Amino acid sequence: MNRTTLSLIACTAALAAVTGFAAFDSPDAAGAKTTGAGARLPVERTTLVCPAPSDSDIADTTYTSFTPVTQGTPGDGTAQLKPATEQQAGGTGDSGDGSEDGDGKGKDGDGGKAATPDLKPEQPGTPVTSDVSGGSAPALVGTADGRFAPGWTVQETTEIAAGTGRGLLGVDCTAPDTDFWFPGASTSADRTDYVHLTNPDDSAAVVDIDLYGKDGAVKSTLGEGITVPPHSTEPVLLSTLSDSAQDDLTVHVSVRSGRVGAAVQALDDKLGGDWLAAAADAADTVVLPGIPKDATSVRLIVFSSADADTDLKVQLASPSGLITPAGHDTVHIKGGTTTAVDLGDLTRGQAGSLVLTQNSPAVPVMAALRVIRGKGDKQESAFIPATAPLTTRATAAGNSAEGATLSLTAPTATAQVKVTASAGSDGGTEVSKTYTVQRGTTQDITPPVPDGLKGSYALTVQRLSGGPVYGARTLTSAEDGVAGVTTQTLPDDGGTVAVPQADQDVSVLQQ
Repeated sequence: MNRTTLSLIACTAALAAVTGFAAFDSPDAAGAKTTGAGARLPVERTTLVCPAPSDSDIADTTYTSFTPVTQGTPGDGTAQLKPATEQQAGGTGDSGDGSEDGDGKGKDGDGGKAATPDLKPEQPGTPVTSDVSGGSAPALVGTADGRFAPGWTVQETTEIAAGTGRGLLGVDCTAPDTDFWFPGASTSADRTDYVHLTNPDDSAAVVDIDLYGKDGAVKSTLGEGITVPPHSTEPVLLSTLSDSAQDDLTVHVSVRSGRVGAAVQALDDKLGGDWLAAAADAADTVVLPGIPKDATSVRLIVFSSADADTDLKVQLASPSGLITPAGHDTVHIKGGTTTAVDLGDLTRGQAGSLVLTQNSPAVPVMAALRVIRGKGDKQESAFIPATAPLTTRATAAGNSAEGATLSLTAPTATAQVKVTASAGSDGGTEVSKTYTVQRGTTQDITPPVPDGLKGSYALTVQRLSGGPVYGARTLTSAEDGVAGVTTQTLPDDGGTVAVPQADQDVSVLQQ
């Protein structure tokens, strides 16, 4: 009995480290009890999903893979990305294992060639990059294990010179899950929005897509029971799920069986395009960090699934502290509906993040921002979803010597953070700097650049002390005068998992 009990305890701890889950079955069932917080151990396996970047023939996409150095990892491991290509019956098309031929080109289902990145990291702490061109690049499924698993990050950045959605588009490849919310989507005449669903597993996933507009749920059965076959991706055009065009929508992706990666690609005829990542879980207080200081227009989109209404207090965390935007001190949110408010040139040339709070009793809400850079026919758009606080460590890959800005916000208490610029993908040595972010402020940082940088590099942000920190990394470009912009928020990278300390509890034997 004692050996069985101890084996179960060891198995539980091992599963936590492997899967990254911090949830456990009741220890009483195994004859054990927790005796303290225990340790944080590196995860041993990470899965990421990257959506197909573009169907434009003039798209150029760069993938960057990076794992920060984490203490306590094993000495070996791998990290690789493979096409999420459906396995077809009868032995035709792709074999379903995402295999690549000698030139790094994956095989698509009809026997033709699809450009796929060739990323082979050699060691944590040094990023690797790969470029693909054209509109045939597939969605990707990635797996990292061993020393490459903790904090593994893959950035997908695309430049499109012309056409609908032209400009700079960026997205972090994300972990598959079962529930996603996307405030900020649209089915207006100028927009072409797709929700990309990618299934990384060996069995089919069944997905429901629900839309919520200014009057509540959009009545439609067309988003129910969408099947995503194994190792495949399904782009769903949002306008096909609604009979009427709406400027501002919240998209809810819920998975009945299996799991998927999900992201919304929002393409505008005049204002460029970008990826809209899922917002953080609904909360009483919402922080949207990293509004570009040269943003010419900011639009707030908020959704609440609750039955009750609420009033949100709107504040801008500026470099000097929290201020209330003129004319927008509060926003009324009606339960079950999507509310949008134009905030104009909110930042007025200064760093800024939006902080939304409520009086008690509060109603959990979720939110996103659409920001515009540039003027006239040179405008470009990006999205900033509400994000979770950075409590330990976050990573942003795909930075170059110019055009990157790191934005950090400490809304409730002063915090100290350490920012490390990794070695370059083609050369250079890492450098680190420590910054203090004062309470209620946003600090825009021109990131440190590795000594002797060649290629691109990654940024790792660690909170050292103080209150919670919210972060975002913005990339900008100026291709043909278009003010390209894309922003990725910086929640914790999930590189470690808490494993409670457990002791044998012999009292369960004395019944």
